[in-house]
Amino acid sequence: MLKNLALMFIFVCLPLVAFAQETPVGKWKTIDDETKREKSLVEITETDGKLSGKILEVFKNEGETVDTLCTKCEGAKKDQPIVGMTFLWDLQPKGDEWTGGRILDPKNGKEYSAKIKVVENGARLKVRGFLGISLLGRSQTWERAK
Repeated sequence: MLKNLALMFIFVCLPLVAFAQETPVGKWKTIDDETKREKSLVEITETDGKLSGKILEVFKNEGETVDTLCTKCEGAKKDQPIVGMTFLWDLQPKGDEWTGGRILDPKNGKEYSAKIKVVENGARLKVRGFLGISLLGRSQTWERAK
């Protein structure tokens, strides 16, 4: 009887665990689309049906200098610390993507329209920043942090 109950619990909960990995909510390692190196650790959260992302850590590769302040940003983010900064906001679900939001590139201080999509059973996140239409932009694939 107890064995049957345990098996039933596993079969009921297993799909929920798989579904949980399909969400963009969680911690991600950002990967530079040009160098293919890890750039930072970010956390995506959901509040009131919208996603936002905050920079938790910036990785420094040997021989690199890393800006700690967003010197090229404008407005309230100007000269603010990059670690702790919200750089992704207002993404809303639409089909299997999250769209309609904005993303900030702290390196150049520019904001872009953004959309994201969870792929590879939740292991990776396709992130696209663009101007106007999605064809005019650039993409990165981030890895879920363990």
